[in-house]
Amino acid sequence: MKLDDLIGLRFSYDAVGSTRYVETPPGYHRLDHRARIGGGDEVFRRATEALMNWKMHRKAGVRVTATDSPAVIGTNALGRAGVGPLGLPVPCRVVWVADEPDRVGFAYGTLEGHPASGEESFVVTREPDGVYFTLRAYSRAGTWYARLGGPATRATQKLVAQRYGQALERLANP
Repeated sequence: MKLDDLIGLRFSYDAVGSTRYVETPPGYHRLDHRARIGGGDEVFRRATEALMNWKMHRKAGVRVTATDSPAVIGTNALGRAGVGPLGLPVPCRVVWVADEPDRVGFAYGTLEGHPASGEESFVVTREPDGVYFTLRAYSRAGTWYARLGGPATRATQKLVAQRYGQALERLANP
């Protein structure tokens, strides 16, 4: 699968945009991860630039290419899960973007062919006590092999969320 192949793909779930809200759609597993990544305007600026330009993903070890950088609504992104050429394609599309003075981020949803089905959001906020990275996701297995993975798949998702936070902290605090 190539990035150009994503143009005609549909979302693999119905509740598109739901990571903006507190409630998780029925039948999905939810993941929330929040980490303080530093403090001050420069940390916020560097973190938001790294997030919106896919640097956080790459620093965390996720091989990703995208049609737009910075991310905008409708950006197609193609990641690879696994090692080398045997990695599985993980196609996604950006469904919302936040661009506020103290809150910047985006969410992408899974497309047909993704091992999971659901949505993941990545947001950096500037708060009185520091700069925070928040990841919110809801997902369920989208393929037989993801169902087979069960709890191991969810544990991997938690590990990747932690890696995203650590990567963003390193990028924001050189």
